[in-house]
Amino acid sequence: MYAKFFKPLMDFIAALISVLLTLIPMIIIGILVVATSPGPAIYTQKRVGRGKKLFTLLKFRTMKKGTPEVATHLLESPKDCITPIGRFLRKYSLDELPQLFNILTFKMSFVGPRPALWNQDDLVAERDRYGANDIRPGLTGWAQINGRDELSIPDKAALDGEYVKRMGPIFDLKCLFGTVKAVFKAEGVREGKSGERGAGQSNK
Repeated sequence: MYAKFFKPLMDFIAALISVLLTLIPMIIIGILVVATSPGPAIYTQKRVGRGKKLFTLLKFRTMKKGTPEVATHLLESPKDCITPIGRFLRKYSLDELPQLFNILTFKMSFVGPRPALWNQDDLVAERDRYGANDIRPGLTGWAQINGRDELSIPDKAALDGEYVKRMGPIFDLKCLFGTVKAVFKAEGVREGKSGERGAGQSNK
């Protein structure tokens, strides 16, 4: 009942309020992204959603125009590819703010497994073992506050599976509060380093 009805409704209401509160900061961030590096403010990328259906994920662009379309840790020199404002946006997860619109369109939730890259077949296969591909991906999740970029694919999938089992209003709040703490401490962020094969942060 919670996952099917109450969670999507609360996600929509919370996302609508969040967009209204962050609209001006998002406009400012967008202007800064464009002003400090050639290219668009918003970067789009195909990600794996509920039922393994692809959807278009929105992010503020944090990489220079022309950066190869691979995960960050696979780049030869990731730090050289990040825009002047990109490192700050990534450190505090501000590049994820446009995903509020993904939540408004019911492609994502506030809490759930982070959406896999379109070519992360290994992560998707591991998540199949836990039913983690059967729920909406999240802006944040249990795995994000328990290692983030430092996790191996099996460990990340196992934590996603644990979230599926424990999903509920109390556990979602625990994940959200844990995320706020992790973001301000910038825990688990490793540009160009990841325990995941074929994973890591997207390159834009």
